[in-house]
Amino acid sequence: MQEHNTSSGDKTLKRSVLTVSAFAAFLTPFLGSAINLALPAIGKDFNATALELGWIVSSFILTSAIFLLPFGRLADIIGRKKIFTGGIFLFTIATFLITFSWNIESLIVFRIIQGIAGAMIFGMSLAIITSVFGPGERGRAMGINTTAVYTGLSSGPVIGGLMTQYWGWRSVFAVLVPAGIISLYLIFKKMKVEWAEAGGEKFDWRGSIIYGVSLASFMFGFSKLPSATGWILIVTGILLGVVFLMFENKIDFPVFDIRLMLRNRIFAFSGIAALIHYSATSATGFFISLYLQYLKGFDARSAGLIMISQPVMMALLSPVAGKMSDKYNPGIIASYGMGLTAAGLIMLCFINSSTPIIWIIFLLILMGTGFGLFSSPNSNAIMSSVEKNHLGIASAVVGTMRMAGQMMSMGIAMMLLAVYVGDRAIIPSSYPGFLTGMRTGFVIFSVLCVIGIFASLARNSSRKANITSL
Repeated sequence: MQEHNTSSGDKTLKRSVLTVSAFAAFLTPFLGSAINLALPAIGKDFNATALELGWIVSSFILTSAIFLLPFGRLADIIGRKKIFTGGIFLFTIATFLITFSWNIESLIVFRIIQGIAGAMIFGMSLAIITSVFGPGERGRAMGINTTAVYTGLSSGPVIGGLMTQYWGWRSVFAVLVPAGIISLYLIFKKMKVEWAEAGGEKFDWRGSIIYGVSLASFMFGFSKLPSATGWILIVTGILLGVVFLMFENKIDFPVFDIRLMLRNRIFAFSGIAALIHYSATSATGFFISLYLQYLKGFDARSAGLIMISQPVMMALLSPVAGKMSDKYNPGIIASYGMGLTAAGLIMLCFINSSTPIIWIIFLLILMGTGFGLFSSPNSNAIMSSVEKNHLGIASAVVGTMRMAGQMMSMGIAMMLLAVYVGDRAIIPSSYPGFLTGMRTGFVIFSVLCVIGIFASLARNSSRKANITSL
């Protein structure tokens, strides 16, 4: 980082960066959580199957996961502000186009473009914050940024539900177009500094392509299970992943420096913990939204008001947890959060069509508490464990773990829908199959989360020895 550009006393720059990053961080999670409430309306409008509704969510997550690492590395070379600005611009254009979708296929294509833009945004927010804020204040800044994410998640179901019910699902996308324009204005007005600590280094195109094909094959295979095609795609993805790691270990300027994982215990286990946590939780909103609207008979607005309980807890606790992680071991705080999330998932395994709504709300609050305690400290642990010229990659790893985890979670959900519901719409005759598939998903997610607790704790034994001073 260029010290003369971002001195520790430059409070105006810090405030501007935090404002812009937080505003941008709000946009995509708002849309993601709002879409869950709009799915039944989209399905009715386009006569979409359960699997096609799943792809509305998964197409965004998959493309974001594929492009996060390459954009993270590219940002270290050409500038994080450039990539961040380009992401906001592309996201705004794609969101505008979605309002004119004429069938389910066109909607999914525009969601793919949104996913590429999302990768440019996700991968940069934490890197820019880390570039400006020092170790003693970074956790608090990340907590505020994470609060913006969870504010988007919490307002999405309510606002999205209301808009879907009264103005149609297209209005959920339309309202974000002026928000994107405001974000671009803030960037050009407030962010006058560029960060590119790896300027002059080469970009690894071959590694980026191998990585993208590997991840796409693996994740797409999940949606095709239990068919033979699904298993072939998953095995192909794993083999290409091995090729990618071997290739990255041999070149001078890799898109992903595998040595970060091999030599930095905190970075490695924090990344693994994030991957597991998002894999175990991301499809919960997808399942619960459909459960409330189909099996419980709630409209989109009412379902949104019920689902808001989880992200509200995330938003309230994230800044507190982030600030605590500046003073105490972030790995320990994150592990407690993972434990609470696991407890909520285990209890969700036993819900049925007659489960009281108050119990559903309690479990969502419990999981929101766990998530709030996990996210900011875990991100702080990752970003504080690498050198300045790896901040873009480290930020991209945080985003990649989130997106890959979300994709894996949705892949599991779509696989279970394919097995228990089939390639058809969710109708009363398929409700028992949907309920069985959902509860099976919660069992799988519970097991993953318990494993994640041990991954989160594993980084703590040699924390001080592995942190690289910033």
